[in-house]
Amino acid sequence: MVRPDSRPAARGRQLQFQRSRLANIGLELAYFSGAARLTESRTGGAGVILKFEHVRPRRDGRFQPLKSYEITPQFLETVILALRKWGFDILPIDDAIERAQRTSIERRFVCLTFDGGHRDFMTSAYPVLSKHRVPFALYIPTGFVDGIGKAWWLALEQVIARNARIGLVIDRAERHFNASSLADKYQLYDFLHGWLHSLAPTDLAAAIGDLCGRYGVDLDAVSRDTTLTWPDLAILARDPQATLGSATVNYPNLAHTKGSLALREMTMGRTVLETALDHPCRHFAYPFGEQGSFGPRDLRLAREAGFVSAVTTHPGVIRPDGQSNLMALPRIAWDGRGQSLRVLRVLLSGITARAEPKPTPEAPASYT
Repeated sequence: MVRPDSRPAARGRQLQFQRSRLANIGLELAYFSGAARLTESRTGGAGVILKFEHVRPRRDGRFQPLKSYEITPQFLETVILALRKWGFDILPIDDAIERAQRTSIERRFVCLTFDGGHRDFMTSAYPVLSKHRVPFALYIPTGFVDGIGKAWWLALEQVIARNARIGLVIDRAERHFNASSLADKYQLYDFLHGWLHSLAPTDLAAAIGDLCGRYGVDLDAVSRDTTLTWPDLAILARDPQATLGSATVNYPNLAHTKGSLALREMTMGRTVLETALDHPCRHFAYPFGEQGSFGPRDLRLAREAGFVSAVTTHPGVIRPDGQSNLMALPRIAWDGRGQSLRVLRVLLSGITARAEPKPTPEAPASYT
């Protein structure tokens, strides 16, 4: 058995790291040169919706493929204090939408939103938000609260972290991959995450079920242990600073979901939240939210499901005078691998609103 060369994977990760460093250097220069502040009146719009996922203390471990989705509670507090120092209004999503309909904007706003309904929101984010009395929106996939949702991306992380070789069926053929080095693990995660993300819900369920069964990962436990509970959500529903929105039931890739099922995911997610919490649910987040995970059909379905707004993860600012499509609101997702407030300040200016093309993961070499 010949082990494929891992150097291409290492070079790919190194190149990605170098590009990220160059991008951050460019943002730092935009801050110190004053370019971002000079153009903010043209590029900043009415305000910005910020998007976060996990808020928790730093974890040990070299293999953390989802680290970019994490921030620490200390950094969240730093961000809140900085936003107030910079003169932004921190608004709930309803007020942000109302502000975006105005023609003239005196002060720009920021809206804080959190995706996933993760349990660490209650233990690490909520105490910080409550301490500073900051409004926020939390988007919930209700199937995970009910114990039926499957956090396949977390299970995939565990499978790859624990094993040096991985075998699974792709396109009806058995494929095998090395995952012995850290570079191999990252490359394999990127590749398999992209492949699983492209599958229809039934095919995804079969594929991740097979993978977890082969390598002894309890998919149900992984999904259940990371999710908020209904008692948690009941506490949040009573908080006037909280807005609870829906992110469907099972968090599917809507672009690969039939229209009737997509509409059912939206309407059921909303109905379950409203029934369980006796609280209106007016706002929606497209699962994953990036380009290729939803389309124009889903914007129509979100409106048909009764939502007054829907957020994406397309980077951008909210335009004034009703110019932003309320069914496709952009958000700036903060990369948790960085801690620079200067970079954040430049992003809030809207100067970098154009999205960079997302690279296609390179297929890892197989072994036979």
